[in-house]
Amino acid sequence: MGTQESDERAGGGTGRRALLGAAVLGAGGAALGLPGTARAAGTRHGGGHGGGVKSLPVPTVIGHRGASGYRPEHTFGSYELALDLGADIVEAGDLVPTKDGHLVCRHEPEIGGTTDVADHPEFADRKRTKLLDGVSTTGWFTEDFTLAELKTLRATERIPANRPHNTLYDGRWEIPTFEEVLRWQNEQTRRRGKQVWIYPELKHPTYFRKLGLGTEERLARLLRTYGKDRKNSPVIIQSFEPTSIQRMNKLVGNPLAVLLSGANSRPWDFVETGDPRTTADLVTPAGLKEIASYAQGIGPTLDLIIPKDSAGRLTEPTTLVRDAHRAGLILHPYTMRNENPFLPADFRKGSDPDAYGDVFGAFRTYFATGIDGVFTDNPDTGVLARESFVNGVNS
Repeated sequence: MGTQESDERAGGGTGRRALLGAAVLGAGGAALGLPGTARAAGTRHGGGHGGGVKSLPVPTVIGHRGASGYRPEHTFGSYELALDLGADIVEAGDLVPTKDGHLVCRHEPEIGGTTDVADHPEFADRKRTKLLDGVSTTGWFTEDFTLAELKTLRATERIPANRPHNTLYDGRWEIPTFEEVLRWQNEQTRRRGKQVWIYPELKHPTYFRKLGLGTEERLARLLRTYGKDRKNSPVIIQSFEPTSIQRMNKLVGNPLAVLLSGANSRPWDFVETGDPRTTADLVTPAGLKEIASYAQGIGPTLDLIIPKDSAGRLTEPTTLVRDAHRAGLILHPYTMRNENPFLPADFRKGSDPDAYGDVFGAFRTYFATGIDGVFTDNPDTGVLARESFVNGVNS
């Protein structure tokens, strides 16, 4: 999930709260079906009947880049922990291509912030400045490396100021390819005795297409090879570029979702083609009806569900949930995180950037709008929050 997403970084202390331990135990119990765990989640999508997306619990808990609140994102360590903590879907992964055409899982094509590439003197001359969707970006880029070269790198924590404990795991995992993810999905499905779902995102498809590295066709080819290109396949595809999702709609039968950033933003493919529409135009009833002609869902930023005021406090919900549902679309907004800087001001506790706020209160507020699920860096917290919400517990 997204380039367009604002990722706050803040310095400060390293204190975790007891919430983590309680949440891990609680979600583990829910995942194992232990006594005292949640009753079945809501059933707007069918509550396990009918296959496909209709088989998913509602609200759906989506592990954002895995369990990235606890492990470096887009690693098999993060992905497997998300499943262990009860995630219904794992966002595995943000897809970017290598120089030799392989799709790998990284938050961005720039990998200086998520790998140890800067510690590799043999790659020092690969550092450069590029214009990425109109933004000058300096670092190392996946399209300048072969897969074999990328496999010599190891993943690191992206926001260590907020998650210093995650740095313990720096260097433990390599960069996964999406083909490896598809094989991992099959393995985990067999091991766990239940279907594992994934939610890959096509990153910067217009940028890569101009480089001769079209990602939609590569993704479609892999999905067809592994028999996961159908309507009921356990793979939902997302992108911030509507034309990329339209392209995928012609290539595969998978459920598709258009990601939506701030109301005043414009998708980069719109910028490139001169389409004057903004996200605000896409979330009107007419815009949502058009999206529904080629996609099954949207992934809006949480601010499109409930805007914040100038002090960062929540205001009144918009009509987006109602309007999207009327258009036949599901909503999976992003991103819930436990740490104070990422929560609405209403739910922060103190100013420690590594401390947890009233996360359950925030989840409850967003779930009450009728959203169909949510991306979260902390799947265990999301599972417990859903349990409380479904069972009418205000805690």
